[in-house]
Amino acid sequence: MDNMNRIKVVLKEQGRTQTWLAKKISKSYAVVTNYCNNNTQPSIGVLRKIAKVLDVDVRELLTPTKKRA
Repeated sequence: MDNMNRIKVVLKEQGRTQTWLAKKISKSYAVVTNYCNNNTQPSIGVLRKIAKVLDVDVRELLTPTKKRA
């Protein structure tokens, strides 16, 4: 699941759609789809907004770069 986009996973876990998220963060569906398909990455500011709308810690939307010891 390393290639799975975390935004997409959280949306699925919450039973929400990309269209719903696009409306909540005032972005187009195409922009959110690009985030979810790893075609583009949101800025830190947008990522924080997404985390707030989804009511998750922003770190839940990121894939760790190091494994814990």
